[in-house]
Amino acid sequence: MRTYLACVGTRPEIIKIAVLYRLLREQGHHVQLLHTGQHEEVAQVLYRFFGMPPDYQIELPRRSPLLGNLTATLLERIDKVVEEADPDVVLVQGDTTSAFTGALAGYYHNISVAHIEAGLRTGEHEPFPEEKNRELIGRLAHWHFAPTAQAQANLIREGIEPDRIFMVGNTVIDAALWVRERISQGLFDPRLAMPRQLRNFLAQYSQNRLMLVTAHRRENWGQPIRDIAAAVVKLLNAYPELVVVWPVHPNPSVQDDVSTGFAGLAAQARSRLCLTEPLDYPAMIALLARCYFSLTDSGGIQEEASALARPVLIARHSTERQELVQAGGACLVGTDTQRIVDEAAKLLDDEATYRRMQLPASPFGDGQAAERISKVLITT
Repeated sequence: MRTYLACVGTRPEIIKIAVLYRLLREQGHHVQLLHTGQHEEVAQVLYRFFGMPPDYQIELPRRSPLLGNLTATLLERIDKVVEEADPDVVLVQGDTTSAFTGALAGYYHNISVAHIEAGLRTGEHEPFPEEKNRELIGRLAHWHFAPTAQAQANLIREGIEPDRIFMVGNTVIDAALWVRERISQGLFDPRLAMPRQLRNFLAQYSQNRLMLVTAHRRENWGQPIRDIAAAVVKLLNAYPELVVVWPVHPNPSVQDDVSTGFAGLAAQARSRLCLTEPLDYPAMIALLARCYFSLTDSGGIQEEASALARPVLIARHSTERQELVQAGGACLVGTDTQRIVDEAAKLLDDEATYRRMQLPASPFGDGQAAERISKVLITT
């Protein structure tokens, strides 16, 4: 039996590793969890929801906004945990700084690294620094768990040995389907995880078409988020039956941009806009299932929406999840206000366009990715 150290700290990482963590433990493996401290408040809620309390926790003082400070602090503290835990395998997920520094710490200690969600690429500078984090982890990992054939091809093109690449699907689909099943079986009521303001809003507008909006990426801070908000204003004014829910990222810069973008919104349209705090994971899955379509710069929401057959407008100029665009379930709209309005109008005005973007199956997997990963880890 191997021992594993899962190195995670952001909301998406926790969600995407939860099913694998539970599965490995059910199979009798020793799995320890290191929380790297980046999304502290939402992280603790997720750990409780998934029943995976951290074995190690890093206090992450952010005395500087510089990425160099974050990277150096994480590497130093993760390195100490890796030395103490002495696992056989370090598990990292995705493209965050905690994933990169976790992989680097594993490499420094000559411990094999398993990279979950490997091979995603835009081929561009953005998203920064995530694109480079992915590439660097690709040079450090022993196992590369690619979610799609395209991700697998990216890794092969970069010189990764094919026998170390495993196309398994994306664990985010496993998690989304697991939560949806729990909700449908009545094992969990997502309303309990929603702020009262949002519960009341959804009850008031239960028959309206709902657009879910999120924006948080660094490249969209400032004017791009204000432009996204301007598009939402135009859509609310043009479609009196449309309602919008926007869970606002806790970053103060993002909050200021959103507030500025809606400063001049008329009262009648403002009543159909719900700006709410970041949502717990089951509440977000329930909201995705309820929405008509989403406008987002989040990679996770692109994936989760595809599992729930909801069209996505991607508020970015490129995406490392090109499979969804190629399959017709998403459209890249960037942050240009009029482009967003035009593409949203197609979904609102044309039933045939909307139905074409409702994919019968997600291009990112079938909900069995964690099972496939566990088999590879156990047998290779």
